[in-house]
Amino acid sequence: MSSKPLDYENLNENVKKCQYAVRGELYLRASQLQKEGKKIIFTNVGNPHALGQKPLTFPRQVIALCQAPFLLDDPNVGLLFPADAIARAKHYLSLNSGGLGAYSDSRGIPGVRKEIADFIERRDGYPSDPELIFLTDGASKGIMQILHTIIRGPNDGVLVPVPQYPLYSATISLYGGSLVPYYLEEAADWGLDINDLRQCIGQARQNGVTVRAMVIINPGNPTGQCLTEANVKQILQFCHQENLVLLGDEVYQQNIYQDEHPFISARKVLMDMGPPITKELQLVSFHTVSKGYWGECGQRGGYFEMTNIPPKSVEEIYKVASISLSPNVPAQIFLGLMANPPKPGDISYDQFVRESKGILESLRRRAHLMTDGFNSCRNVVCNFTEGAMYSFPQIQLPRGVIDAAKKLGKTPDVFYCIKLLEATGISTVPGSGFGQKEGVFHLRTRILPAEEDMPSIIASFKKFNDDFMEQYE
Repeated sequence: MSSKPLDYENLNENVKKCQYAVRGELYLRASQLQKEGKKIIFTNVGNPHALGQKPLTFPRQVIALCQAPFLLDDPNVGLLFPADAIARAKHYLSLNSGGLGAYSDSRGIPGVRKEIADFIERRDGYPSDPELIFLTDGASKGIMQILHTIIRGPNDGVLVPVPQYPLYSATISLYGGSLVPYYLEEAADWGLDINDLRQCIGQARQNGVTVRAMVIINPGNPTGQCLTEANVKQILQFCHQENLVLLGDEVYQQNIYQDEHPFISARKVLMDMGPPITKELQLVSFHTVSKGYWGECGQRGGYFEMTNIPPKSVEEIYKVASISLSPNVPAQIFLGLMANPPKPGDISYDQFVRESKGILESLRRRAHLMTDGFNSCRNVVCNFTEGAMYSFPQIQLPRGVIDAAKKLGKTPDVFYCIKLLEATGISTVPGSGFGQKEGVFHLRTRILPAEEDMPSIIASFKKFNDDFMEQYE
């Protein structure tokens, strides 16, 4: 019988090239061990609610009423839900004919996009156009949509930070483009050197690659650094000089654990710089409800905002968005609530602030606990997690580990992470899944386990690591 279209050898080669380490070999092994009865601590992906973070009360109240609008007609609804949640539910139901069960505009509900534009204006101090905001099923879908629009073929390149979130490498492979890495400097707290950027783009062009875009992840994933305003300004000037569109992955903008480097959006820095760059540089910025103190990963709500993108290009992006008819409507309401949360004087304001501050303050403590814990371990060095949700320690592996891994056909950091998983149940992601310099090894873990569980998790890691180093040294 002849081979069939979905036989492996006949699949799209770009699909086979895709690698996504966050749900890769380590995750599959962890899932298998869990089925066998072993307790697993999944720290492979930024998934706050899966590790016990409680949902914020107000947005869940609003969405519950939107999902079950018949409750609004119940005379006792005011006994179960605060008046401001009831009012907001009625507001969102009025914005989309047919409620949550109906398609919305392919860009998202206009009223929600207006709330997001107002949020951006409050954040940056400059007006935002709702017509240039597209709501998406998580920020990932928006990033994929924009990359699909930019990449025309194998000679089109995208500058991506290394270490990077593997969404970028996987998507660029899927769409048949070329990833052009630029390396962040670990010794400089994962800083970015503009001179290195220039070398990277020059080398790519010598190799026949047309570099069309640059990605920044701020705060960083997996590295956790926060870019300074001066660094963002350098990046914008570089993209302007090189005629690149800048893709600003800013999904962790609420996750800041220090005061020295506050988050500042690429859009605000661009607007502050003034003409001609303000009117010329093309920028697409991304945000989501999956991160921050919301952590609503399963809701799949995200958006992107376009700056200086020509109207005809916006029309083409809208056309592609229309193929899926509309983004997830309940997630759009979460985005509206994130952009327009309870205000002082609202019934739910005090509870909302108490819950959100409690989450962020706990995350800040956990960032210190995790960093200090790693740095107390033998042959482990870790920069402080300034933002985002991750620690990315460097594991200085002895020669014996490298030799043992080679015999098994594995990279040394994968070998280490598998041993860690099997000994402790801690599921991490090897640094090779994000990219790293030759001969340097890392792992990525989340700072998301419950605060009360952190000491025992760190102690378990330390015992494993120190015993492992003793064995192989």
